[in-house]
Amino acid sequence: MAAVLEGGFKDAPRDASHAFRGLMTAMARPGTCVDVAGAVPPAPLSVAAGVVLLTLCDPDTPVYLAGAFDCDDVRTWLAFHTGAPISTAQTCAFALGSWDDLNPLEAYPVGTAQYPDRSATLIVERQSLVPSGVTLTGPGIERQAALNLPDPAALAANHRLFPLGLDFIFTAGSQVAALPRSTRIG
Repeated sequence: MAAVLEGGFKDAPRDASHAFRGLMTAMARPGTCVDVAGAVPPAPLSVAAGVVLLTLCDPDTPVYLAGAFDCDDVRTWLAFHTGAPISTAQTCAFALGSWDDLNPLEAYPVGTAQYPDRSATLIVERQSLVPSGVTLTGPGIERQAALNLPDPAALAANHRLFPLGLDFIFTAGSQVAALPRSTRIG
C-alpha cells in the first residue's frame, strides 16, 4: 500500500509547472512528442500517463479508467494524489486506457453547441509515439506534422464533429503527444 501512495511529484510546484508546460506544448503543437517527468505511478501506468493525471486531474475532474487501468493500485494512487473521482465513460472529463479499451468513442461526452468545452479528453496509452505515419494539419502546425495514430478513420470522424468532439493525449513511456479535435487527419 505504501508504494501506491508514493510516486507523486517530489517538488510539486516545480514538477507540476514543468509538466504543465510540456502538456501545453504538446496540445499547442499537435503531433509533437514531448518528454515529461516527475511521476512514478503504479503499473500499468506509464510515467507520461502519471504526469498527465497529476497535472490535469483534481477533485472536480471525473476520470474513467478502462481495461487493465481500472485496478486498485491505479484507483488508490489517483485518489491519493489528485482526489479525482472515478466515473463512467458517459460522465467523465478524462478517460484513460489503451485504444481498444477506450472504444467505442461514441460513449464519451463531445460537448454541446452551447458548451463545446464540456467534452472528454482521452488519455491513450501506446507502446510508442513516433513522429511519422498519418499527416496532421491545422492550428499549431506550420505546414504539416505526422504521428503514428491508432485509428486514423475514427480520429478523422472525430475532427468532423468540430467544434464538438474529443481531444486526445497519447502517452508512451515518458513521452506525450496531443491531438486536439481541431487537427485535420490525413
